[in-house]
Amino acid sequence: MALAGASTALLTHPLAAWTFEDIDPRVAGIVANTFGIDTHNHIDVPLVKSEVPGQDIKLAEAMKTSGLSAICMTFAVDYQRLDTPGQAYERFLNGLTSMDQQLKNSGIHRTLNMKEMLAAHRKHQPTVIQAVEGAHFLEGNLDRMQVAYDRGLRVLTLLHDSDASVPLGDVFTNPVRYNGLTEFGAEVIRECNRLGIVVDLSHGNEDMVSAALKIATKPVLVSHTGLNSRTVNNPMMAKMMAPRLISKQHAQFVASTGGVIGVWTHLADSALAYAENIRAMVDAVGIDHVCIGTDTKLTRSSGRPGEKGSNQQWPEQKSGFYYTVVEAMLKTGFNAEEIGKVGGGNFCRVFKEATAASKS
Repeated sequence: MALAGASTALLTHPLAAWTFEDIDPRVAGIVANTFGIDTHNHIDVPLVKSEVPGQDIKLAEAMKTSGLSAICMTFAVDYQRLDTPGQAYERFLNGLTSMDQQLKNSGIHRTLNMKEMLAAHRKHQPTVIQAVEGAHFLEGNLDRMQVAYDRGLRVLTLLHDSDASVPLGDVFTNPVRYNGLTEFGAEVIRECNRLGIVVDLSHGNEDMVSAALKIATKPVLVSHTGLNSRTVNNPMMAKMMAPRLISKQHAQFVASTGGVIGVWTHLADSALAYAENIRAMVDAVGIDHVCIGTDTKLTRSSGRPGEKGSNQQWPEQKSGFYYTVVEAMLKTGFNAEEIGKVGGGNFCRVFKEATAASKS
């Protein structure tokens, strides 16, 4: 999704000023005039009430450096074992409260629908879309979807690594237990469609995704994955990531119903390798069904020495994340219009359709 007036925007758009000094003007122009959106970017915030809201993560600074217009600001509640009823819901609410304060610290607002996304872009203001990875917080209570919606949730990844206490479907890295999608999973998809929340089918196995696509009435997202035909130079990484990759057929299922698939950075040891992985997905499903979904962190995590955010994703990187990706995509043969679609335009289409029921 590109915007008109490229030359004017280069002079007035703050995103252009966030670049490093040696950025190619063509790259800066594309960054300034497209939506750059990471559809799956983790933000570390405390989930325990006594630790809320945690240290300032300086989100605005990281976003300005990146050149991204928006991120799907994501957290999960099952990184640590869930063994007490109500624990997942408590972590979910604490995470949202932590993010409320972090956004306030950075002067950033959650975007609730496409109208607000466009308004933020016109004002040259970075924004976030609230996401959560795994519907563990529901614990079988569908009425919590309304609470989540009212708190600003607009992207819900139904599954994560561990099964919820009331399961929604089969996770692709776990043994098959539910023959795809459970009835509760189907109910959650229907409620997402009713409220105006994007359904993210990441982590679902092929049967789960196939069943979910028959239920969904709005286009879906698979925010972070890669094709299983792609490998990485690091054999250990390839082995670890293999169960989390999807087949060309799996990807085409999603595209056939208008959905989009986010290509992550885990299989790329350079920006050019990442652009080549994007190209492979485009070749599989078409230019209108691919987006960016890094499954990384834009902000560095306090307490984790040596961890780098996506603005320092690759050793050769000399500029913010989206600038680097745009440059690599140009070198790989993508044109500005195609970069605009993959960069964020395709996600915007799904976000607009999915949130059309939004009351906000």
